[in-house]
Amino acid sequence: MDLLQLKDIGIEAALSAGSIIQEHMSRDIVVEKKTAGVSYASQVVTTVDRECETIILSHLLPTCEAFNLALLSEETEDDGGRFEKDFFWCIDPMDGTLAFINKYPGFSVSIALVAKDGTPQVGVVLDPSTDTLYTAVKGYGVFKNGKPWKIERRNKHLTYVTDRKLKDTPRVREIEDMLQEQKDQLQLTGIKEMAGGGSVLNAIQVLEHGPACMLKFPKKEKGGGSIWDFAATACIFQELGLPATNFEGGRLDLNRKDGTFMNHQGVFYANLNSKKQGG
Repeated sequence: MDLLQLKDIGIEAALSAGSIIQEHMSRDIVVEKKTAGVSYASQVVTTVDRECETIILSHLLPTCEAFNLALLSEETEDDGGRFEKDFFWCIDPMDGTLAFINKYPGFSVSIALVAKDGTPQVGVVLDPSTDTLYTAVKGYGVFKNGKPWKIERRNKHLTYVTDRKLKDTPRVREIEDMLQEQKDQLQLTGIKEMAGGGSVLNAIQVLEHGPACMLKFPKKEKGGGSIWDFAATACIFQELGLPATNFEGGRLDLNRKDGTFMNHQGVFYANLNSKKQGG
């Protein structure tokens, strides 16, 4: 299977969805609710989400037949094909819908190709607000707007990236202690918070604002993001040699058998070393 060809098709799909999002960025949006996790952010959906999914699928469905691929997408019921076929597309037509509704940067298009064993093979992320495209293919490195991307950690502070403000986060003291420990180990001057984006662009911000990290504790309640919130960025981090793991440092469960939510193991993404990284 030609991963580079599939990456190019993923890019075309992401750019098509990005054009739809850009058309609606300044318009009033009708908000609906769907059955999802316990957080409001996981429950909101708009017609733009659905339009994006439709145009993405118009690009990807032909490859499902040609290459015998399965499909997992946020706005379509999971048919279980990802457990039967060797690879599946994993799609978030618009991550960060709440940010989009509130006219706040932090929404994106995310498309990944994942092996049945949960290993990400291709990652495509588009930030429509800045027209920035991030891509990775297993074994081929990471690209930003078509050019090899080198990660440089210039900040003298630690950046904590989060979907909601630290003061509104459960177990805030534990997070503060962890961040303080990292700050001290790296001999940084302080800790700064970036809050409000969706999980996909939050992971990208970890790369753009190093030294940085983001995390989600394991929890019993459904939530913590879903497979499609992390699959594409996990591929990008993988190719950069950076951790995109569960909370305990183990492998991300990107083809979970009993659902799509990631609350069972939590998430940890980090870009903490002081050296340059990238291809």
